[in-house]
Amino acid sequence: MTEAANPRTIKARRTVLQNLLRALKTAPISAWFGIIVILIYAFAALFAPWIAPHGEADILGKAYQPAGETCWLGCDQIGRDIYSRLIYGARNTIGIALITTLLSFFVGATLGVLAALKRGWLDQSISRVVDAFLAIPVLIFALMMLAVMGKNNPWPNVFGAFPLNLIVILALLDATRVFRLSRAVALNVAVMDYVESAKLRGEGIGWTVFKEIVPNILPPLVTEFGLRFCFVFLTIAALSFLGVGIQPPTADWGSMVAENKSLINFPVRTFPYIPVPFYPAGAIALLTVAVNFVVDWVLHRTSGLRDGK
Repeated sequence: MTEAANPRTIKARRTVLQNLLRALKTAPISAWFGIIVILIYAFAALFAPWIAPHGEADILGKAYQPAGETCWLGCDQIGRDIYSRLIYGARNTIGIALITTLLSFFVGATLGVLAALKRGWLDQSISRVVDAFLAIPVLIFALMMLAVMGKNNPWPNVFGAFPLNLIVILALLDATRVFRLSRAVALNVAVMDYVESAKLRGEGIGWTVFKEIVPNILPPLVTEFGLRFCFVFLTIAALSFLGVGIQPPTADWGSMVAENKSLINFPVRTFPYIPVPFYPAGAIALLTVAVNFVVDWVLHRTSGLRDGK
């Protein structure tokens, strides 16, 4: 009998699904708002070429042309459709932020759990290197590394000028924060009796990590994943705003704000129908708030706290 047809496996999957549905039914309005916003953003990011009415670099009208049938939200500084670029910006900004966060968690959580399990010289060596990186401001270090590595990028461009460098640099910098958290929570679990029993039974390190430690530290890691995603997402937008992140003509919300920031200094009566810089800025703020709402709900559920009645 295969694992997929195993009655125990099927029952376990049904139990997980039932628990998820039960949790969603009792979720507060803020969590539902966050979930709906995240799903809308994810849908836009996945199906951007089919949803967007125009290409992200297509010039359709005059500079700062008001909203109309061709450009629903108006045009930017060179006549590109703002609405289409917002949709493509979701794909580029969120996609790179998600890949970066996943990579940072893979590196940081793996090293953190291994350091907590092995301890000794391995723990001390990794911790001292992490301490050195934690002393450096993320944005300044990222600016310096991107300025150096971006000049000679040997890798093909997928999202912008040097996306692989951007992903690797931010992932390694963010992995230091993930390492600290995963090591701290894993240290509390590694001394438990069931972990010691697994070691005495002769279980390998893979079994001990994935069967005994990881399931018991998953809630704080999931919560941290949401927070780390927000930080990475905002950092990418900030780097693009400064001109060293995702490069034009690739659509990115941070660079869209930078390209049209001069409109903020003009009187409102000059451009009454085109708040161009506020569209991408609002998209950034809305996603950040939505993710934090969901993270707060998950943290509340996993902390064991209950609302008073």
